[in-house]
Amino acid sequence: MNKIIKLNFNDHRKVLIETFSKLEDKIFSVADLVSRALKNKNLIMWCGNGGSASDSMHLSAELVGRFNKNRKALNSISLSSNASTLTCISNDFGYKNVFSRQVKGLGKKGDILIAISTSGNSENIVRALVQAKKIGIKTIALLGKNGGKCKGLAQIDLVVPSQSTARIQEMHILIGHTICELIEKRLKL
Repeated sequence: MNKIIKLNFNDHRKVLIETFSKLEDKIFSVADLVSRALKNKNLIMWCGNGGSASDSMHLSAELVGRFNKNRKALNSISLSSNASTLTCISNDFGYKNVFSRQVKGLGKKGDILIAISTSGNSENIVRALVQAKKIGIKTIALLGKNGGKCKGLAQIDLVVPSQSTARIQEMHILIGHTICELIEKRLKL
């Protein structure tokens, strides 16, 4: 049992250091892009499946609610959170369209879509990124492994250098929290 604990913590540390080394500048660029969009009253949309759906809801809530301090609510929504919308679109148009349909209905030029996928191979995430680009929505992808099919579809790819879903998810939430903190500082909220 102790071997598992030691292995996981050592692996986390290794991925953390490598992620910081490779993505520091991109994380700052994302925070800057999102801050400018929020300043212009644009919408920040988040999406993901499974654990990444939970991360999309969590990070959206950090913007609408609060992160480090009480401040005004920011314009953000998780496309993974409305059960009626998810089941309606899945039933009528197929699960592969569950996010792209929402992007088409809710998004407008100048908004931002932040798509989260540990593998980068989720068809519904691929379609959401493609749909966003058609509308003129700026796109950011939090990915893992080698970036999968999503790599290159977003304006900014943040690919965590790991093959472990658990380590990728740990880095995604750290990256997301860091972006939220930078946004609060940049907007002087």
